[in-house]
Amino acid sequence: MPITVSMIVLGSQLVVPVADGVPKFDITRSCKLDVAATAGLTVDQSVKTCIRDEQKARQQLASQWSKFPAPSRASCTSQESIGGTPSYVSLQTCLQMGQWSR
Repeated sequence: MPITVSMIVLGSQLVVPVADGVPKFDITRSCKLDVAATAGLTVDQSVKTCIRDEQKARQQLASQWSKFPAPSRASCTSQESIGGTPSYVSLQTCLQMGQWSR
C-alpha cells in the first residue's frame, strides 16, 4: 500500500513530544519556596537538605531516564512542570509509580 500525503500529515500529528533527557528545574528556587511553606529545621539547613535530595534524585533520574517509557516521561514531566515548584524527587516518584502500576 503506497503512503499518501494525507497519511504522512495524519501520522505527524500523532507524535508525542518527549524530552531526550532529564528536564532542568530551578531546585534552589523550588527548595526555598517549599521550605518557606513548612516548619521544621532552620531555613538554611532545610534548604541545603532539600537541594541535596533534589540533586541526588536528578542524578538517579539521569542514569535511569531511558528505562522509563516515553509516554510516562512525557506525562510526568508535564505534570511536574505545571505551576508550583517542580521537583526531581516528585518526578522520580511519578515515574516509579507508573512502573509499579504496570
